[in-house]
Amino acid sequence: MTTIPTLSPYIGPIVIAVVLTAAATDLQRRRIPNWLTFGAWLVALPVQMTIHGLAAGASTWALGWLTGLGIFLPIYLLRGMAAGDVKLMAAVGAWLGASLAASIALASFVIGGVWALTLVLASGKGRQVVRNLGGIALTGQGGASVGSLPYGVAIAAGTLTMLFAST
Repeated sequence: MTTIPTLSPYIGPIVIAVVLTAAATDLQRRRIPNWLTFGAWLVALPVQMTIHGLAAGASTWALGWLTGLGIFLPIYLLRGMAAGDVKLMAAVGAWLGASLAASIALASFVIGGVWALTLVLASGKGRQVVRNLGGIALTGQGGASVGSLPYGVAIAAGTLTMLFAST
């Protein structure tokens, strides 16, 4: 079982503000702005260093950032999500550390998967999904897209779920 680290009382509200802002802009514009993700990365580093000390803070920041980035980057490279989603997850990791970033990524995958499956079934595009998966398995090529999700919402939901599960 994964243990959830104790967070500074300031970290949770900041991360909640970041992911809710990302979710709102992703829903409205289908983009997560760079100023939000890069800004979150930049502010997280000195905060982590203040809380944990220079070396431990830099390590916490770097390992969390790399975990968030590393889990989502392969999906982006396979065209399964947009770059803003990857950058948002890296920002979440920079603030919350590697262990919590991994848990949030898993929660986001479950939430996003259930959401996507619900939308596919509700829209009647289940057969197209099966054809696409078959094409990917056999030839490495999918068919026509059945749609996309503003995945910043799933990341926000996964983040909130894990933060509130830890209290």
